[in-house]
Amino acid sequence: MLDSKALTQLTEKGITEKQIEEQLACFSKGFPFLEITASASVEKGIKVISKEEQDGLMNEWDAYLDNQKKVIKFVPASGAASRMFKNLYEFLSASYNEPTTAFEKQFFDGLERFAFYNVLNLCCQEKIGKDIPSLLLEKGYKKIVSMLLDESGLNYGQLPKGVLLFHHSGKEVRTAMEEHLAEGALYAKNKLGKVNLHFTVSPEHLGLFKTLVSRKKEAFEKKYSVEYDISFSVQKQSTDTIAVDMENKPFLNNDGSLLFRPGGHGALIENLNDIDGDVVFIKNIDNVVPDSFKFSTVAYKKLLAGWLVRLQKKIFGYLELIESGKYSHTQIEEMIHFLQNELNLRNPEIKLLEDVELVLYLKRKFNRPIRVCGMVRNQGEPGGGPFFTVNQDRTISLQILESSQIDLNNPENKALFEEGTHFNPVDLVCAIKNYKGEKFNLPDYVDKNTGFISQKSKDGRELKALELPGLWNGAMSDWNTVFVEVPVETFNPVKTVNDLLRPEHTTL
Repeated sequence: MLDSKALTQLTEKGITEKQIEEQLACFSKGFPFLEITASASVEKGIKVISKEEQDGLMNEWDAYLDNQKKVIKFVPASGAASRMFKNLYEFLSASYNEPTTAFEKQFFDGLERFAFYNVLNLCCQEKIGKDIPSLLLEKGYKKIVSMLLDESGLNYGQLPKGVLLFHHSGKEVRTAMEEHLAEGALYAKNKLGKVNLHFTVSPEHLGLFKTLVSRKKEAFEKKYSVEYDISFSVQKQSTDTIAVDMENKPFLNNDGSLLFRPGGHGALIENLNDIDGDVVFIKNIDNVVPDSFKFSTVAYKKLLAGWLVRLQKKIFGYLELIESGKYSHTQIEEMIHFLQNELNLRNPEIKLLEDVELVLYLKRKFNRPIRVCGMVRNQGEPGGGPFFTVNQDRTISLQILESSQIDLNNPENKALFEEGTHFNPVDLVCAIKNYKGEKFNLPDYVDKNTGFISQKSKDGRELKALELPGLWNGAMSDWNTVFVEVPVETFNPVKTVNDLLRPEHTTL
């Protein structure tokens, strides 16, 4: 039983007692491994768009943009960039004072190539009275890093990635958020010149993003001949999850209150559900490049979107045909073929269904949100992968899974996992309205059995934390899912500060 203090906390967060009971049960019983039947590949499950198809798909997307449909670019951008500077924090606390590790040497060797070099140099002059070249001569390496990371300097260690200077663009320098503004103008502009962008941010960073938009929006509108509609949202408190101690009892803070933690990126399904759009592009904040490298990214965004539009037309046609009741046996067979071969959805028991059951089954499976997901050839980058997975209703469909969701102690599963040829770069185009133009309620399509439990600590005490099903994992489990191969040059994440020294990030 929860006491009055705990109940007040729930009320303030908009969380019900039933939700808490369900979350506590998750800690007790854990989450089952998912059953996989194969890793997706270009031979089975991942489409490769041929050169002959490209013009047609581009035209499909251009026509859709001219059709007054609302297209939105949705960018998860919450969280500080502290992980990006993990190696530099380790340098600050190290017993030595000069660059020693390969990472540290690479950072200082490439210092002048970073887009933030000039503002860091000015900061050093203002705060220390010396410029970077002078500090390097006197081996003041840690002073330079402190000016970059600490609150007394640029405070990059605590700022969100979206407002950090990432790239040179001609004589300009650009933040990650600005690169998303440029991208949106290049593939999501409708015939009226309107571009819609939505960023999910942390509450403490909202002001920073709004200030940056107010400073930069007009110049980008002029440069790309567009009008931006830029909106923001924060992760809802109602998606926070309760923490427990190592005995699965609610973890109490020192003041006796319950400890809640953010539910992870899967919580953003609620933010996505609040979006009123027809097609939504989803891409992480740090996966951006300067304009000179954008050609491939923009082209494949259009191709993915064109494929989505083509699939949606076919699905909507089938749903309207089913609703009319004027379908033939041949048309039902065509629908089954499309479901199995285009949407890669298999039902081992489909032959056992009576005619009425079969039509209802087809309608249920067609009438769902759709996502087309870019998949990149494995290059040793971290990230989930594409698999054929057995769902709770025993159908088999494509899913994006993390390694923690697969029982790698099972030799067969381990072999399937190691056979994987592609990984998930978080490159999605989604359709979130049905054939009648009504919004789907996206939380209805979440597989609640696909969360994560991790071990953390607070105030020197160990605890267990619960993450909700990931946004592109279990949160989209019951969507119609199609995988399309995209080239590796469309995937350029910045996980560490030295990633900004890669050729694709350092064009001057």
